[in-house]
Amino acid sequence: MLRQLAAPALIAGLALAGSGVAAATGEVHQEIHDYQFSFEGPFGSYDQAQLQRGLQIYTQVCSGCHGLKFVPLRSLGDESGPGYSDAEVRAYAEQNFEVFDPELDDYRPARPTDNFPEVDAVGAPDLSLMAKARAGFHGPYGTGINQLVKGMGGAEYIASLLNGYTGEQMEQAGTILYENTAFPGGWISMAPPLYGEDVSYAEGQPEPTLEQEAQDVAAFLMWTAEPKMMARKQAGFAGVLFLTVLSVLLYLTNKRIWAPIKKKG
Repeated sequence: MLRQLAAPALIAGLALAGSGVAAATGEVHQEIHDYQFSFEGPFGSYDQAQLQRGLQIYTQVCSGCHGLKFVPLRSLGDESGPGYSDAEVRAYAEQNFEVFDPELDDYRPARPTDNFPEVDAVGAPDLSLMAKARAGFHGPYGTGINQLVKGMGGAEYIASLLNGYTGEQMEQAGTILYENTAFPGGWISMAPPLYGEDVSYAEGQPEPTLEQEAQDVAAFLMWTAEPKMMARKQAGFAGVLFLTVLSVLLYLTNKRIWAPIKKKG
């Protein structure tokens, strides 16, 4: 009975404590929405078409301010990723990025063996691990209930952030801040990067609405942070299956060994 009461009491205590801190600081509670991504769950996998759309948004909209310095360009050809051919990866790298080559002491077109360039001109954060860094406990009041029950993590945070601009803005210490319902504190210095129809998707793809674009780039950033997620899921499933079979065999072996002794007793 005590154990049954302990968990709800702990959760309620954490919620009350979180609400007290938020009230004292005057912060706006984060509104992280639960989006349905294909890679969620033990058997989920990345949607290759969605990753390609997310890459397009990153390239045409986000790459001017944000880099992906930990992501090799060659990984765009991974089967569990965007799945481009070697020729397509090479063409993409050469057409979109330049990297500094110490041997040439000059810039040259990027190659598949290079990483996405780092962008530090405007001081914007690198997005390589953003989805993983933002996969912390979200609502209510930071208790982590939504993440535990619904699987809400970094991708949901990014999509909610991109959809969370209200249109309100204020100036503080010479900086323009924009109201955002998903950002901690409620105000962010980054202007809305997406408005809907920011890119033109290929024929047969969904309409590039704000919500669709936000989910596509969030899924792509989840892949940049967790490119081996599918391999880990497969290894985890094989491990669980092996342990299950082993447990059954050990149980049957135990019964067979002790059966004669139990009959004598």
